[in-house]
Amino acid sequence: MTSGIFRILNAASLCMLVALPATSAFADPLIIAHRGGTGDTPENTLLAFRTALDNGADALWMTVQVTKDRVPVLYRPGDLGALTEAHGRIDEFTLGDIEQLNAGYSFEVKDASGQINYPYRDKRLRIPTLREALQAVPANVPIMLDMKQTPAAPLVAAVARILDESNAWSRVRLYSTDAEAIQLMKAYPKAQVFETRDATRDRLLDLSLGGTCDNPPPAGSWVGIELHRQVEVIERFTLGTGVSKVDAKWWTPAAVKCFKTNGDVKIVAFGVDSAEAYATASKLGIDAVMTDSPRAMRNRQ
Repeated sequence: MTSGIFRILNAASLCMLVALPATSAFADPLIIAHRGGTGDTPENTLLAFRTALDNGADALWMTVQVTKDRVPVLYRPGDLGALTEAHGRIDEFTLGDIEQLNAGYSFEVKDASGQINYPYRDKRLRIPTLREALQAVPANVPIMLDMKQTPAAPLVAAVARILDESNAWSRVRLYSTDAEAIQLMKAYPKAQVFETRDATRDRLLDLSLGGTCDNPPPAGSWVGIELHRQVEVIERFTLGTGVSKVDAKWWTPAAVKCFKTNGDVKIVAFGVDSAEAYATASKLGIDAVMTDSPRAMRNRQ
């Protein structure tokens, strides 16, 4: 079920996620479809975005790279072989080449007997351009755009050009695990960006290890990191090193309180794919969660 906040948001295209008030009576986190819902439909396709919205997603997460001829297209892996019938990097192919590929080629579905099928091999799904996605998705649906390619400069310039030409800056918030991409995007006055992942992680580590909230993000910040994540802790000893695997619970009541010290800070928890995880995020006061399956999350309550 779509939350009350987004029933209000979707009433007018100008009332975007970026304009939510600092506090709200609605406790339920909003649902962001990760690449349109990687567990439901071939990711980053127009079909995935339509399906996610039909399944109650409040916002869409898209991943963008640029082609050889500098056209932003929606694709996540480093190699085309991960999802399509081709091999190589996106920036080794022109848009004309990319348009011939099937974004659903490797998408698997198991039937009742456990047999794996590939339902989209006979129903080709194109890798869409960013421009096409902005045109296809209703203007009142917020978009989180993950810049996923290096070098960052050509990607940032190409994305900024499309956002300008599409008059789409107000509906898009930009993310990247590459701090350089975020810094380059900040040069555009209309850009709305997430805090860098490094900054968010370092704040959480300082809080976890030091126990004090010395460096909360400024008001208006958007931050995103996993609700839980498996990490390796490496200890160096005189005679060698020790490695321990830890299930890091990044978001705790203390962490959420710290991050919201300065007022309106939006927290997005990644990797929320179960009713239990959603309930945890809700109890913590997380603003939004990113999930691989909006379809599975429809019955979270």
